[in-house]
Amino acid sequence: MATIRRFNNADALAVAGLIERCLREVNSRDYPSEVIERMCDHFTEQRIKELATQRQMFVADENGIVGTVSRDGNKVYTMFVHPRAAGRGVGRLLMRHIEALAVIDGYDHMETGASITAHDFYRRLGYIDVRATETEFGLNYVLRRDLP
Repeated sequence: MATIRRFNNADALAVAGLIERCLREVNSRDYPSEVIERMCDHFTEQRIKELATQRQMFVADENGIVGTVSRDGNKVYTMFVHPRAAGRGVGRLLMRHIEALAVIDGYDHMETGASITAHDFYRRLGYIDVRATETEFGLNYVLRRDLP
């Protein structure tokens, strides 16, 4: 089982590689290649380090990084699970971790933007659609989940 821990800068290259692999192997089923390339160009090692200064970032570690998620208050960002770890509960574990932190901080709900690819994942976790928007990275769903 994966262990959730705080991201540190030494993880940046692995996280950037994880995100690129997810985008190319999984998200590419739902988005055209030019959008995938834009997304890959966005999530560089340096950009990951920058994001980690703006948000709480976590990784799922299982003899190497198999997932990542970040949070700013009650907003979820940059949620990715390695394709070889998909379907094993890593994403759920990451999400429940940051939801628990949000509850401790006094939030009563979480919000996230989700790609076409991740939309069903969030729905299975109890998130409900708020709206769909078009972004520079293509169609994006905004979802919300009330916290216990």
